[in-house]
Amino acid sequence: MKKIIAALFSATALFLATEGAYAVSAQQTGSDVVSTIQDVKNGNYKIDPYHTQIIFSVSHFGFTNYSGNFSDIAGSLNLNIHDVSKSKLTIEIPIQSIQTTSTKLTTELKDPNWFDAAKYPTAHFVSTKSVKTGDKTADVTGNLTLHGVTKPVTLHVSYIGAGINPLNKAYTVGFQITGKINRGDFGIMTYLPKVGNEVDLNIAAAFEKK
Repeated sequence: MKKIIAALFSATALFLATEGAYAVSAQQTGSDVVSTIQDVKNGNYKIDPYHTQIIFSVSHFGFTNYSGNFSDIAGSLNLNIHDVSKSKLTIEIPIQSIQTTSTKLTTELKDPNWFDAAKYPTAHFVSTKSVKTGDKTADVTGNLTLHGVTKPVTLHVSYIGAGINPLNKAYTVGFQITGKINRGDFGIMTYLPKVGNEVDLNIAAAFEKK
């Protein structure tokens, strides 16, 4: 019995010590996040595909704003904090990664009536102009190629934070990005106008320094 009690005591002590160390580590990690954008490192970054997601939302017959998402995003960012006009952004979106809460709809959206993923497997955004709009915000205009059509699109970018990712030790900078497109402009016409033409985009974008 004494041995069992001793073992339980040791296990409890180890657990508390581990939790304490974790708490200290978490506090240190939080304090390491750079909230002041002027202190962010300039340079070349690549998208972190595991922590970048694109969410789209469209009116569904006027009843709901229905959402889905794309994943496995790729791309790059040439970041110049002190002269935003020199920054460059590229985003590559694999259409096959599209997901909704309906398996049937997810499959249909990949068909020729919608995104036609077999014929147009990737959507591309390439920035052409970046303009600072606030201390932590900028408008990034570029060319979006989707469904075989290229149109100019403006994305609204808000800085979130930067620092060392405690898991992989990569220097990471993150942004929240919003924008709107009209799907009809890109030849995706199914169920217009009952299913909305205007599509809202909301992007959580994480970039790791090369």
